[in-house]
Amino acid sequence: MSETERTPVSPEQLIAEARKAFFTVFAFLAVVWLVQLANAAQDYGLARDYGVSSGDVGSLPHVLSAPFLHWSWAHIESNSGPLFVFGFLAAYRGVARFLGLSLLVALTSGTAVWLLEQGDAVTVGASGLVYGYFAYVVVRGLFDRHLIDTLIGLVMAASFAYLLTTAVPGTPGVSWLGHLGGLVGGLAGAWLFRDRDRGTRPETAPAPAIAAAARTPQRRSVPSTPADHPRAALHKELDDLGLL
Repeated sequence: MSETERTPVSPEQLIAEARKAFFTVFAFLAVVWLVQLANAAQDYGLARDYGVSSGDVGSLPHVLSAPFLHWSWAHIESNSGPLFVFGFLAAYRGVARFLGLSLLVALTSGTAVWLLEQGDAVTVGASGLVYGYFAYVVVRGLFDRHLIDTLIGLVMAASFAYLLTTAVPGTPGVSWLGHLGGLVGGLAGAWLFRDRDRGTRPETAPAPAIAAAARTPQRRSVPSTPADHPRAALHKELDDLGLL
């Protein structure tokens, strides 16, 4: 086995992980919509109280709550589709890794807004996660050296490259800092959560030992036949010929 080979994943295991990924991302999206119902019922008071406000120390913990909040129904609708698609693609090879990635992206996206946003704007929304998952899906295959994931990343990059236009300085009407922070988190997550098993070499016997084993005939263990058995002589001859 070469050092770039990994233990193959059976189709059953892959389907099981994909099923867990689907329900995990679906449940997350359901929570986001339930929070939106409560938020809208309070005239978006939750967004004002638990969003990220630049430079406000009290709002720094809100980097973890802001992704669940939105300013309008149009806002949450525009985020929901990409969140589900990119979230599922980011999660289908391991839900635990996906949860770690989500935490990392929420931190990098929210912290970028908290540190660098100008003015008194309060920032909320799951778009930082969307951009983080997008970046992760695009480059994950390269870090894991996995052909299928690399192809998926190429397709996603070609299909959704326009997303990058809202992560550049000065983009009006959106939190480009949150988007850019999410991209950085996704790229960092692809490196931090890469499959390190690809770089491990399985233990093998030294070459001299292999050669010696090749020269040594491998004999099977044969139950001993009593000397007074009628076929003892026949068994001995067959054993000497290697037929037993």
